Amino acid sequence: MKILVIVPAYNEEEAISDVIKDLKTNFSEADILVINDGSRDKTSEVARENGALVLDLPANLGIGGAVQTGLKFALRYGYDIAIQFDGDGQHIASEIPKLIDPIKSNVADAVIGSRFLKDSPSDFKSTLGRRLGIKFFEILNTILIRKHITDNTSGFRAYNREAIEFMAYNYPTDYPEPEAVILLGRNRFRLIEVPVRMKERSCGKSSIFGFRVIYYMVKVTLSIIMTALRYRIR
Repeated sequence: MKILVIVPAYNEEEAISDVIKDLKTNFSEADILVINDGSRDKTSEVARENGALVLDLPANLGIGGAVQTGLKFALRYGYDIAIQFDGDGQHIASEIPKLIDPIKSNVADAVIGSRFLKDSPSDFKSTLGRRLGIKFFEILNTILIRKHITDNTSGFRAYNREAIEFMAYNYPTDYPEPEAVILLGRNRFRLIEVPVRMKERSCGKSSIFGFRVIYYMVKVTLSIIMTALRYRIR
């Protein structure tokens, strides 16, 4: 079974080396593809020096464009499973089997690693505003796709071949993680969550804080509703 780990990275030269080393040490069965999303630092060079495959995008496309590029690569080169894995050090390679086991046993097409399920042993500490936003989207997901998703902003995900093929050409670019949940749910993919452990990002900081949380929630809500309207549940 061919497995690809897709690592979208933008200006992650300080973190990407440890991310790749973690993957090589604790999940060596997969190929590692770093999508250098128009970084202005040495992300690309550091990733190559550490033995990862690297695709350099000519401009910053954002997380959606970077992940979609990785999914198209997975589709073209015949991978059976694609894993989305952040380049900032939050995700833990030894947790990957939790995501891919439901796919290997054919009980899921797509799996999200959740920080907020009851059994999630997470070291991740979210802000109050972020937790409120995630709870809001949890309710919205239940209404729009009839599925209870606790962590729709998680970027720790796995897809089987069928989901790779669909998402390679339909992956959302504006607010990709929340929209992708709606997209998968409306198209009847078997989407589940599993509890995973995550860490705080090792370098840099989130761009969503303060009043930006409210702005983000409004924008994402509108985007999610538009996505839901475009795709009737099959």
